[in-house]
Amino acid sequence: MIAFVTGPVAALAPTTAVVEVGGVGMSVQCTPDTIATLRIGQEARLHTSLVVREDSLTLYGFADDDARQVFEMLQTASGVGPRLAQAMLAVHTPDALRAAVASGDEKALTAVPGIGKKGAQKLLLELKDRLGAPLGTARPAPAGAPGWRDQLHAALVGLGYAAREADDAVDAVAPQAEAAGGEPQIGSLLKAALQTLNRAR
Repeated sequence: MIAFVTGPVAALAPTTAVVEVGGVGMSVQCTPDTIATLRIGQEARLHTSLVVREDSLTLYGFADDDARQVFEMLQTASGVGPRLAQAMLAVHTPDALRAAVASGDEKALTAVPGIGKKGAQKLLLELKDRLGAPLGTARPAPAGAPGWRDQLHAALVGLGYAAREADDAVDAVAPQAEAAGGEPQIGSLLKAALQTLNRAR
């Protein structure tokens, strides 16, 4: 079991980070929220879950251990594999998932690609006693922390886009960020920005 990997980030893609560990590049599948916190050349520590299949070994990485634990817990529900569990964490934070399950919020689960109405109802039943109550660990950004524009711009440049392309993409998702109010989720903005850039190319 590989519990975590630590090392400089060698490469980034929309859903994958390569972390150099002892001279070996470890390819780690990550959510956009996690990718947004990484920078090429900078040291990173990712909490990981190794998924073993007959024909593959896939490492999934998370910014903190809580997300890793929720990822593994989600897979105890029937019909939930690692890809769907990761999709759920790409759309919702661990605490948002706990809150959705605790309150029976079907709509929150159907917001995840791949989960329909019946699937959401089934998941609410299966996960109710497993995920537990929300921890209330979401903290406001500390004073002086980079705003969403800076974080998003840095994430796009880290993925290999030119600074001007990143500027245009940040401007394109600004209405979505402002509609969210407060401090918007960088992961969802990154996905929207990438869609904008893909359309422009």
